[in-house]
Amino acid sequence: MKIFTSNQIQELDKYTIEHEPIKSIDLMERAAKALTSAIAEECSPSTPMVVFAGPGNNGGDALAVARMLAERGYAVSVFLFNTKNKLSEDCQENKQRAQECGRIKNFIEVTREFDPPTLTAETVVVDGLFGTGLTKPLESGYASLVKYINQSQSKVISIDVPSGLMTESNTYNVHASIIRADVTLTLQMKKLAYLFADIQPYIGRLRVLDIGLSEEYIAKTSVPYTILEPNDVRPLLLPRSDFAHKGDMGHALLIAGSYGMAGAAILAARACMRSGAGKLSVHTPKKNCDIMQTAVPEAVLQIDYEDAYFSEAVPADEFDALGIGPGLGQVESTAIALFSQLRHTTAPTVVDADALNILGSHRAWMQQLPRNLILTPHPKEFDRLSGSRSSDDYERLMKAVDMAVRLQVYIILKGHYSALCTTDGKVIFNSTGNSGMATAGCGDVLTGIILGLLARGYHQREACLLGMYLHGRAGDLAASDKGKESLVASDLIDYLPQAFKEL
Repeated sequence: MKIFTSNQIQELDKYTIEHEPIKSIDLMERAAKALTSAIAEECSPSTPMVVFAGPGNNGGDALAVARMLAERGYAVSVFLFNTKNKLSEDCQENKQRAQECGRIKNFIEVTREFDPPTLTAETVVVDGLFGTGLTKPLESGYASLVKYINQSQSKVISIDVPSGLMTESNTYNVHASIIRADVTLTLQMKKLAYLFADIQPYIGRLRVLDIGLSEEYIAKTSVPYTILEPNDVRPLLLPRSDFAHKGDMGHALLIAGSYGMAGAAILAARACMRSGAGKLSVHTPKKNCDIMQTAVPEAVLQIDYEDAYFSEAVPADEFDALGIGPGLGQVESTAIALFSQLRHTTAPTVVDADALNILGSHRAWMQQLPRNLILTPHPKEFDRLSGSRSSDDYERLMKAVDMAVRLQVYIILKGHYSALCTTDGKVIFNSTGNSGMATAGCGDVLTGIILGLLARGYHQREACLLGMYLHGRAGDLAASDKGKESLVASDLIDYLPQAFKEL
C-alpha cells in the first residue's frame, strides 16, 4: 500500500476529477456519503451532532456530511468559520446546499465573534476545520477553538485529518493546537503521520474510507513510503527442493550472549532454526555452554576463550550469514572484537542489541562499517547511533533514512509500524505486530528470524521485509490465542511455523 504526501494527495484528487471524469463537487459528495455512513455506524440518530467546518474543501466535506446527517434524522448544529470572507468554491456550494435542505437544526456562519456551543458528554463533534492542505500551526482563534474542543467531554470524529495535524512532519507544530480525535475517518489511504507512535493521541481510532480515487494514478505514481502487505511478501518466498539437504539450506553463525544473558542467545538461536536455516553455530562464552546445549540442541556451539563475554573475532568464511548482538554485553574487549568481526566478515550480517549500543558509544567506527549491513535498533538504540535524541518520530525516521543512504546499510527502525529504511532512501512500513510484543526478547527473535533467512539465501532487503512481516504475524497469531497481556517472546517462535504456512 502506497503512502502519498500531501502534495500527491492533491494531485490524486485533481487527476481523478480530470480523468474519471467527475466534477469536484460530485467527488466531494461521494466522499461525504462514505463519511456519513461511517459516522452513522459510530452514532445513533438520537446523538446531538455539532459540526465545525472550515473555509476550505475539508469544510466543504463537513458541510455535505452535516446535510446528509440531517437528512437521516440527526439533530445537527453547524458552525462554518469564514473569518476572511473567503470560502473555497466547493465549500461555498455546500454551504448553499446545507442552508437549502431545511433540516439542519442550527446553521451559524462565524465571520467575527464566536459564541461557542455547549459541548456535553452526549454530544458528538464532527471536526472539519482543516485537512491535508494545512502547512503551518493553528493560531489565535482556531487554536482557542481546538483547545475548547479538546477540553470538552464530547466524542470527536475528524474528517480525513484531525485539524491542526500535518500529514507528514509535526516536528515544529504546536501540539496543544491539534484536535485530539476519538475517531479519524481518513479518505482513501493512510497518511505518513498516522504511522508514528507520538501521533496516536491525536488520531484515536483510525478508519480508512475508499472514495474511489483514481486507481490508475495510484498505481503509476512513485512514492517514498509504502506499507508492507501479504501480497508483497508472498512472492519473496524461496522454494525448498524435495531433494534439499541441510548443506543447501545455509549455515548461520550467531555471536550472542554474555554471562547472565544466555536467554537472548537462546531466543535468537531458536528463531533462526525456525526460519529455515540448515545449520546454526552459536559462538558464546563458556558459562553459557550447558544452558545453550540444553535449550537449543539443534545448534552447534563455539565456545569463546573467556568465561563470561565475547572476547575475540572468529573466522566466518565458512558461514552464509552472521547475526551478532543479542545479550552480548558491552565490555571494551567485546567492543573491539565486535568491530573486528564486522570489518572482516563478508557474509550478510544482521546487527542488533548490545552490538548497536557498542557502535553508539564508538560512533567513529560507523563510517568504516561494510556496506549492506542490517541494523535493527529500537528508538533509543537509534538515537545513540545517530548521536542525538530526536524530538519526534518523524525526525528520527528522517535521520534513519539519511543514515541508511549515507552508510549504505539497511535499518529496521522497530516500533508498532517497524520501518525498513533502504539504501536507496525508500521506507517500507510493516503492517503486522501488536502491543503484546512490547516485552523483553522480541527483538532477539527478530534478529534470529532475519539471520535464518539470510543463511537460507535471501538478499538483505528481502530478508528484512519477510523477517519483519513474519515476526509481527507470529506475534498476532500468538496474541489471538494467548492475549496481548500474557505474550512472551518465546511465543513468537512457537507461532512462526503457522506464520510461514499462511504465506
